[in-house]
This record gives sequence, C-alpha cells and structure tokens, in this order.
Amino acid sequence: MSTSTPNTQSANLLIEVFTEELPPKSLRRLGDAFSEGIFSHLKAANLTTDGSVVTSFATPRRLAVEISNVLERAADYPVREKLLPTSIAFDAEGKATPPLLKKLATLGYADTDLSTLEKSGEGKNEALYLNVIAKGAQLENTAQAALEQTLNKLPIAKMMHYQVQQSGGELIDVQFARPAHRIIALHGNKVLNINGLGIAASNQTEGHRFLAPGVFTITSADSYENALETKAKVIPSFTKRRAHIESALLKAAGDDLVLMPDSLLDEVTALVEWPAVYACQFDPEFLEVPQECLILTMQTNQKYFALTDKQGKLRNRFLIVSNIETTTPNAIISGNERVVRPRLSDARFFFQQDQKRSLAKRVADLAKVVYHNQLGNQLDRTERVRAIARGIAQKLKADEKLADRAAEIAKTDLLTDMVGEFPELQGIMGTYYANHDGENSEVAAACSEHYMPRFAGDALPKTSTGTILAIADKLETLVGIWGVGLAPTGDKDPYALRRHALGICRLLLEKNLALNLVELIELARAQFPQNEVQANAKTADIYEFIIDRMRAYLRDQSFAGKPFTSAEIDAVLSQSPAQIHDLVERLTALREFNALPQAAQLAAANKRISNILKKTTTPIPAACASKLLQIPAEVTLQNALEKATPALVAAYENRQFVELLKALVTLSEPIDQFFADVMVMDPNPELRDNRLALLQQLHQKMNLVADLGKLA
Repeated sequence: MSTSTPNTQSANLLIEVFTEELPPKSLRRLGDAFSEGIFSHLKAANLTTDGSVVTSFATPRRLAVEISNVLERAADYPVREKLLPTSIAFDAEGKATPPLLKKLATLGYADTDLSTLEKSGEGKNEALYLNVIAKGAQLENTAQAALEQTLNKLPIAKMMHYQVQQSGGELIDVQFARPAHRIIALHGNKVLNINGLGIAASNQTEGHRFLAPGVFTITSADSYENALETKAKVIPSFTKRRAHIESALLKAAGDDLVLMPDSLLDEVTALVEWPAVYACQFDPEFLEVPQECLILTMQTNQKYFALTDKQGKLRNRFLIVSNIETTTPNAIISGNERVVRPRLSDARFFFQQDQKRSLAKRVADLAKVVYHNQLGNQLDRTERVRAIARGIAQKLKADEKLADRAAEIAKTDLLTDMVGEFPELQGIMGTYYANHDGENSEVAAACSEHYMPRFAGDALPKTSTGTILAIADKLETLVGIWGVGLAPTGDKDPYALRRHALGICRLLLEKNLALNLVELIELARAQFPQNEVQANAKTADIYEFIIDRMRAYLRDQSFAGKPFTSAEIDAVLSQSPAQIHDLVERLTALREFNALPQAAQLAAANKRISNILKKTTTPIPAACASKLLQIPAEVTLQNALEKATPALVAAYENRQFVELLKALVTLSEPIDQFFADVMVMDPNPELRDNRLALLQQLHQKMNLVADLGKLA
C-alpha cells in the first residue's frame, strides 16, 4: 500500500518562550530539555527529515529552539489494526456485532465499509483487521501538543504560581519556573496558531533589558539568531555565549592565568545575555589570607574569576562578567571592587580568629557534633579512625605516632569559622591551621590528604601519613555506614560508599601497598562495639563490594593501549585476592601469557580440572602419594609438577608473574598425555582420590596468578 507525500515545502521552525529571569544554575539543562522535547515530538510525528538540525537557545530570559526542514504536514501512512476474532466480530447471521462497531468507533473509523475489512488466520485464530491510509500529522496540532507537554516536563525544581489575563479579560492560573510574557511560534515566516502558559503565539520578542529594550519582530524562523545578535544585543546560544565569555576572560587575563571552573562558567553564562568582561582589583593586604579562601569567596559569593601568576600564586586582580557593555565601565568596576571588599574582610577575620585556638584544643569539642545517631559523635568516630590508622601504620612499619596524631586532629577544622562558612575548604584549612600550630609537616598535610581521592581521577596523597589516614577514614565510613543498614542500593548511595571503596582500591593499588584487604576490613570492624554494626557489616560482603569497585577500575586500565577484557579481569578477581596491590601486574602477565601458543590448551585443561574438582563430593587428600601412581602419564605429570614447583613458587613470591605463567608451558604436554591415558574417576576409590589430589595440586599451581580456566 503506497503512501502520499505532503504537498507543502519544508521550512525552519522556531519556538521561543520569553520569561522573567530563569534560575541560572539550571538554565543549560532547561534549554537542552526544551529543545529535545520539542524535537522528539515532531520527529515522532514524522514532521522532521533526516536532514533536520536542532539548534538550542537559552538566555536568562528565554528558552528557544530552531529546527530546520520541518514539514507542514507529514506524509499519509498505512495502518493495519487488529480488531477482533471473527467469531466475536460477527454474529451467526454474518452481521457486525456491537463489540466490532464499538471498536471501529473508538479507532475513529465508524463509517468504514465492513466489506473492506481483512480476515486473516485459520480456525480459532482467524481475526479481523482494519487496513486504512492514516492522515499524516499537521504541524500546528503537533506543535501545540509538543509545547504543552515539553513545558510540563521541564526539570524545574520549584514552580511559580501566577495568573495571566486573557483577551476576554478573565484570569487563568499558570505555573512555570518564572512568569512568561511572550511566545514565538514561526514556521518559515508563518505564525502558528498555538498557545502555551496562557499566551498566544506571535512573531514578537524582546531584546536586552538595558541595551535594547522594547519589542521587535522576528520576520522568519531562520533569521532569529542573527536578529537577536544584531538588533537586540542578545547572544541567544548558550554554547556561543559561553565560548565568547571564555575567550574574553583569557584575553583580559593577559599573562596571568584565569581560574574558570566549568560550573562557574555555566552559571555566569546563564546570568548575562550580552557579556562584557572587566578587570578589577582588591587590596593586596588580603593576600595574607590563604588563597583558597579568597578564591572561593570570589567564586561562590560574587561569581568573579580569580587570577593567578604562572606559578599559581593568587594575584590581587580579578575579572567580572557584566551584562552591560560600555566604553566607560568605571562605575561597574568600582562598584564590584566595593562589593568584594567586605567579603574578603570576612574571610580574613575568620582566618585570624580561627588561628587563636589550636586544632588540638578543639578535639574535645568534636563530641558536640553528631556523626550518626547510631554511630555516635565525631569524637567517637575520631577514636575509631585513630585505632585503624595505628593498625595500618604498624602493618606498613610506618610511624604510628604520626598516623595517630593526624587522625586525632584531622576533623577539627570542621569546628572552625572558615569551614563553617565554606564547607568546601574542609581539610584544606586543617592543613593551614596545623602548620600554624607547629604540627609535623606530614600530620598537617594529612589533614587535607585524607579526603583524597575526592572523585574519580583525583590525585592521591603524597605523604605516607596522609595515605594511611585516607585508607583508615574510608574504611571506618564504609564499615560504619554499612553496619547501620545503609549499604548502597541501586542508584542510592547517600554516604558515597562506592566512592570510598574505589578510593581504597586506588590507594592500595597505585601506592603499591601490600596490605591484606580482608585484614583491613576486620581491623575496622573491631573498632565498633559488639552490636548490630558488627553483625550487619560482614567482612565478606564489604570485601565483595570493594572488589566490585576494583572490577570497574580495572576496566579503565589497559596494556599496550588495549583495555583488559572482562574475562581477564574475572580470571584475576575470581581468586578472591586478599592483596590487591599487584592486580594490574597480574593482568599484564596474563595478557602476555595469553599470546603464547600453549595458552589456549592450558586454559582449557585448567577449566576441565576445575569442573572435575567441583563435582567431587568426597574429601580430597592433601597430597598425592607417589606409590599409588600406576600409569606412566600420571607419573610423568607428577614429576613435571614437582620439577616446576620451586620455580613457580619463587616467581610468585618475587611477583615475577610473567615468568611464572610462562613456566607453566612445561606442563602442557604432560597434562595432555594425562587426560589421554588416565581415567581420573577410577572405580578404585584409593586410585581415584590420589589422582584428584594430583589434579588439585596442579590446579593450585596453575592458578597462582589467575584462574586460567576463565580464559577458555
């Protein structure tokens, strides 16, 4: 059945919603959601073409989308709809039954000639089908539905409720992120008869609030962006406006470096429609305050961009992004300099006041800060972390006193005024204050390093004490929170236990720490009372949780530019390694082994041995008795294994994993011959158990690095 094609040409479609200032932190998301929502509706209705391009626009006062090559009417299309079984559709006289007539009416085809309905199938399976050519969607109707549904589904955290007066004078209730004033809906140069938020669409919008106030007309959809930029002092594209700001900041910075985190760039881009960058200054005396405090003050409170020299030292210059372009910006510059001074003064006051009381004297006050209602206060937690840190230091033969001291004062900066004002500075201020108090340099560094890594790809602690405390702090959190029944479920992980587990993996592996992971978990568990925390926080569960994070970490690693495969990772981790610091070395060795000609045969043999041992229900002797070996092939295998064992064990102890796996090649032929000549499950139980003992010994030696059977 053929379809008809629309007899109208395609044109660009523009839809804009003009509002009061939208929430800046969510503007980019709103713009993307608006354009994606409109486009998806049009695409579903076949009103777009393969060549249609979506351009998203978002400014503080507008959300808009332009879609190229949009049809006024979609092509008609065939519809084949199953109606009812023929036994139900017709009565005994062959007339249509009420259920059939109702079904046709529901589908909108009540006047259909019943003789055109198709019967298909045989016997009880025979059914009645409707075959029609459905009319293609009309743009105006689809655009109306698309606008309504898209506006209703935008990711708006909090709606505003207001009223809009209609042409007849009546008021209707409306809710949106901010009050809307105008809507544009243009297909080419034709205004679509649609409405939204109580407003009828037109071809008019408004320009920059100060530089181009007033209403002006958009003559066609494809002239929208250019018209706003040339006539209205508005850069409507969020992406272009952001790039313009970034370029202007770099130019204004000159030889200095400009600090422009993505979140700040996005927020500033969402605050201006016609950005202009100006350079300002603050009193150099404020540079005596830690620069992290000044930078955060400028970024968080004022949305300013701090400048540093090439060495990263803060300058007393900063850049602002204004929504007003002028050749005489003196008033703007002086106003911003005046505003920032009290903010910097507050930071200096906090810093000076905090230094009057040492971190050590604040330790007792941690008892006043609740950590978790089932896990006590921050002082209780500190004592647990201290014990774990001492235990780790002992295992590593590191300085226990430094680890203990660092754990004792690491959280005390949470009680300072500066961290109270800027929680993002926790740890950083601890290091500054610890240095001021004359603490050991490693202890001071550990105050900030114990939070590392804070996120994927973050740096690791540089000091031994910081590394020890980072592991101890994460272990305590993991065991404690798990123990009170708050283990991660699905997407819910409010205490970031996955991040803590990954941090432990990275610290052990990248720092090459030969620590037993099971023993570390037990050490952390031992610091909690013998109650439900220990009962819930089972070592095996937490171990598996950490290993799962390790699995994800290893998937991002590679050897010779090629990522490790799931089979390779599974082969290593299925051995439940207690020490995880050498996993990448094991994987690398496994990759090299897998390239050997004998690798496939050894992997298959290993898998066969694993299956035999798994099916064995009786106890297997600890050792193979030579006197019970009767067939030459089993004697040869035992001799080959005994000969290879010293080299295998020595290679394993020296972490020479490549050499170990290559040494297994000497066992390839004896293993093949063994399975060709020997019946393992001999009717004689003594012979059978002895052969199982031989295979078990072989299996253990073959799997020192990884379960080779996983590669088969």
